[in-house]
Amino acid sequence: MSTENNLESLYKNSIKILSDLIAFKTVSGEDNNSLINYCDDILKKLGATSFRTFDSEKKRVNLFATLKAKKNNGKLPIILSGHTDVVPVSKGWSSDPFKAIIKDDKLYGRGSCDMKGFIACVLAFAPIFSKSNLDRDINFSFTFDEETACIGAPLLIEELKKRGFKKGICIVGEPTNMKIIDAHKGCFEYTTYFEGLAGHSSKPHQGVSAVEYAARYVNKLIELREKLKDRVPTNSIFNPPYSTLSVGGIFGGIAHNVISDKCHVKWETRPVVKDDAVFLNLELDKYVNEALLPEMKKVFPDSKITKEIIGEIIGFDREEKSEACEFVSSITGDNSREVVSFGTEAGLFQEIGISTAVCGPGSIEQAHKIDEYIKLEEINKCLNFLNGVKDKSIQN
Repeated sequence: MSTENNLESLYKNSIKILSDLIAFKTVSGEDNNSLINYCDDILKKLGATSFRTFDSEKKRVNLFATLKAKKNNGKLPIILSGHTDVVPVSKGWSSDPFKAIIKDDKLYGRGSCDMKGFIACVLAFAPIFSKSNLDRDINFSFTFDEETACIGAPLLIEELKKRGFKKGICIVGEPTNMKIIDAHKGCFEYTTYFEGLAGHSSKPHQGVSAVEYAARYVNKLIELREKLKDRVPTNSIFNPPYSTLSVGGIFGGIAHNVISDKCHVKWETRPVVKDDAVFLNLELDKYVNEALLPEMKKVFPDSKITKEIIGEIIGFDREEKSEACEFVSSITGDNSREVVSFGTEAGLFQEIGISTAVCGPGSIEQAHKIDEYIKLEEINKCLNFLNGVKDKSIQN
């Protein structure tokens, strides 16, 4: 980025691309093929090679594209990673959430902050990477359904493993105001289903109330939540320092005088360490199999309790020496490290040996909200950061 004119041109292109990306209604669970095609077309015109991984219906897709080094000097490849999905829109927006609007040095639109702003900057900067004398590969990773328990990224990670991609530096561009995040808890989401026997409320002994057994299950969850506090690791860096558990809802029943035969409970845990999630699930399974189900089956042998895994996002662990954090710090000049309460795909990359840091434009305070926005100055900060990535990825 040698001149002010280059910066201005990159900035304008970033805004255009971000406006285009916002117009794709890539709500979690919905088709994102059009957006992926848009991104892939930009990168392929620059000479990038790419592959895709899909969900079972090929409705949702991940993209991994690579601009190859002109001459590889043994430097670790870079991965610039972002998710393409956005959360649903609720009522109350001041304007069309899928049409970018600039007002008071802010760009409004669903996904502007979380996290199409980062993807737009990366795509706008891609031509600079392609024209540079790269001595390491620059990779672009765009995933689906991060907002719903990181459903898409594991499919991409599996493909990377098959292709022997084991080392690298990954920058996950979630909104952090360009601060470095090097740790977060995991997020394990479940729905537990109860199937009993319907009946008249005047004869409760002849029915199996799915609602009542679900209530007892919730009580067990609350009991185990307290036990998680006793398992807090020494010198935990999180707030709160222990693994948490939350019950999102209990759904069942049709009338006051009907014994409900169906009910389900939505719940999640955010473990500090994976062992806490293992402990929790073992205790719950034991309670179900030794206490609840035998009682239910005495009355109705076909009674069932099943637990559906919605998603199990592993945590992102702080490392004493992180090549990714050091790389980002060498560009930003900021040696501080922070932890966050929200989950990302960072732990998935870390798990296969890729050094990872979370750092991107925008503030998480604006994510998922009505009238979501990104400050325009964050776009420029991200472009300057990408210029630093380029400078550290070219032959001297």
